[in-house]
Amino acid sequence: MMVAAMLCLGVAAVTAALGVWSLTRPVSDDFVRQVLRGVAPTQLAAAVMLAAGAVVGLSAPRPTSTVVLLVCIGGALATVAAGCWQSAKVVARANARVAAGADSCAGACASCTLSCDR
Repeated sequence: MMVAAMLCLGVAAVTAALGVWSLTRPVSDDFVRQVLRGVAPTQLAAAVMLAAGAVVGLSAPRPTSTVVLLVCIGGALATVAAGCWQSAKVVARANARVAAGADSCAGACASCTLSCDR
């Protein structure tokens, strides 16, 4: 269990470093960088989950620590996957708006904010 907890702690540190690195980069027009920047908060949340699982893995008795460690790893993976999906969806919408240009605006904000394609 100690090896798994230490590995989890290392992955938490790398994930947090990547999230902080993405947030400290300047805002770019590149859509891939926008997605990576949008995923950064979920990377930080996943790093906290992984670190919590590692702490429990190091301190709790074996049956409990195994379950908690697996739940934390699963939660971190699901959090990053959901963050990637949401960030990509937002950036794709923004890209579509930029590609459509100002000609697609009907002249009223309600036509964009009340559309059914959200």
